[in-house]
This record gives sequence, structure tokens and C-alpha cells, in this order.
Amino acid sequence: MAIEQIELNFLRLPYVHFFETSFSRAYDRTFIIIRVYEDGIIGYGECVAEEKPLYSGETTETAWHILKDFLIPLVFSRNLVEPEDFYEAARVFRGNQMAKASLELALWDLKAKKMGVPLSKLWGGVREEIPAGVSVGIEDSVPELMDRIEGYLNQGYERIKIKIKPGWDVEVCRTIREKYPKLMLQADANGAYSIEQAEHLRQLDAFNLLMLEQPFPPYDLWDHSKLQKKMTTPVCLDESIISFDSARAALEMGSCRVINIKVGRVGGIVEARKIHDYCQRYGVGVWCGGMLESGIGRAANLHIATLPNFKYPNDLSSSARYYQEDLIEPPIVLSRPGYIRVPDGPGLGVNPVPERIERATLRKEIFKP
Repeated sequence: MAIEQIELNFLRLPYVHFFETSFSRAYDRTFIIIRVYEDGIIGYGECVAEEKPLYSGETTETAWHILKDFLIPLVFSRNLVEPEDFYEAARVFRGNQMAKASLELALWDLKAKKMGVPLSKLWGGVREEIPAGVSVGIEDSVPELMDRIEGYLNQGYERIKIKIKPGWDVEVCRTIREKYPKLMLQADANGAYSIEQAEHLRQLDAFNLLMLEQPFPPYDLWDHSKLQKKMTTPVCLDESIISFDSARAALEMGSCRVINIKVGRVGGIVEARKIHDYCQRYGVGVWCGGMLESGIGRAANLHIATLPNFKYPNDLSSSARYYQEDLIEPPIVLSRPGYIRVPDGPGLGVNPVPERIERATLRKEIFKP
């Protein structure tokens, strides 16, 4: 069989509550949803690139361009159906990992649906539930942050990740730890610090953090290695890990003790599994980070987090965490305190709602061979 049609939808969804990191505050999010059609079956993918080039150099607009002008024509010209074949063929194009990952995911969803199995079984998953955590952005005040943390703990989340930046770090962690001495707590800087602030960051060792995520800018593996040698808190790398090669370099340099795997950031499932397997051989645990996905991307993350070396709670929470009306039914919810059950239907295992996708769509385009 061959792919009959590929559809791109450019969407915007408002957040339930603004989300702030060290580099910006956002009130909504843009998405690209991809639908791949073959013989009456539809495979869904989601592109995690954001509107502005802050987290990475990709944006929703650049991803649209790469998908439209390079990746979709590649699928049709080479008659690509298997996701592994697409991965190999797309390597001719440099970078643009998020665009590549989104189309690869749609092909994986299509393949799993044709086989009648959930993605977790296709990818070698070993869990039916995954440990979930919630990421809390920077708030206008510490009391407001504490209120939000309390609300998430009351909902059943057992791991809390906070965003930090210079001026919103040590005292914030101290306040949280004083109130919740046994809480699984980690901090994420999104690259907001430099090696000159290493002694300041060492103060975080006092708070028994699960890990300190991405303290320095993405390409600074050497300074991360120097910081890790000084800290007892495990350093985790996120933005720095854009491929298998960068993961291998980070581990060989001692730049971290934990790796955050985001499928979109590394260029797709094939690359993510290579990183997972290498880290497992190296004795380094991984976990699945989130990009504030809709339920489509969130479901894919649930499936990848079933692989055996995902050792830490993941940035995966209920569908209602970010959006009042998500794009899927049934919603993703906690199955018990601290855990989410992985959808067991074919493919992603969730049902995207076409009417909701259309309502949120700003533009769309259909491609055929």
C-alpha cells in the first residue's frame, strides 16, 4: 500500500493558566497536527515546535515549511510507509528534528493501527502504567507557587518539577522543602545560568533534589561536566540532547547523570530508542519530558515512557492540566495517585476529535501524491 493523503493543521489552543519558564511567559500554544491516510486508516502526529525560537531554533512556522516543502514530498517521491524507512530517508536533511519526529510519529501510529497493537507494544514497552509528574511554571509570587503545588499534590501527583531562573531558585526551593520535606522535587533552569554561577547553584545541593535540569545553555556540555563534578545533585540534560551522538558525548564527558528524552527534540522514535538503549547499557536512567502537548502528543509520550530504562517520574499529567478542551477523548487522567495508565487501544490508543481540531485550526493544507 501507499500513503494516499497527508494533511497539516495549524492550531492554537489557550492555556488554562499561563506557563512561565526562565525565558518567557505564554498564554497559549500553537501546534501542527499531522494526519496520514492509508486505506481508510489515519495516523496522527503532533509537532512540538513552539511559536518562538526560544526552547529550540525550530518554530511552528519553520516546521510547517520543512514538512510541506521537504518531508511530505520525500514520503510521496520515495513511496515511504514504514516509519523506519522514513527516518533513514529524512536523515539527508540536517536538523529540523521536531518536524521530522511529527511525521515519523504519524507513520508509527498508522503502522500500529494496521497491526492492531498499541504503540507501546510495537516499541518494546514493559509497563501498563507510568509514573507521572507535573511541571509548575514560575509564578508571580512564592505563595502563589505554593498554592499551585498544593493543588497538584491534592490531585494525586507525587513528583513536582519547578522552573527556576536567577532570583527565583534557592529561596524558592528552601520554602518548598521546608513545607514538604519528603516531596520528590526537581528544578529546571532551561539553560538560564552560566559556569560563573556554579557556586550559587551548589546551594541547591542542600534541598535533596531529584535532579537539576539543564542549568547551562544547550551546547555547553563541557561546563555541565565541570558543574556535575562539583554537585552531589544529579545534573539532567534536556535541550543539550538533540541526537544519539550528543547523548553519547554527554555521558562520556560526565556532563550529566540523567537524560531527559523528548521524542520531538531528538528527531523521532527511532533516535529516541537508540538513546534509551545506550543509556541503559551505560547505567544512566532516563525519563520523558513534556512540551505542553495536546492529548495526541501526550499519548505518544505515555507509550515511549513504557520502555524499561525510563527510571524516573515523567513530565506527563492529565489532559486537563494545560487545556480546557483537549483534542482527544477519552481524556488522559491519573489512574491512581502518581500514575497514568497507558492507552491500550491500537496505535496511540486515544481518539482525536475532528471537530475540536477544526475549531482550533487557523489554517490547513492537504497533500496528495
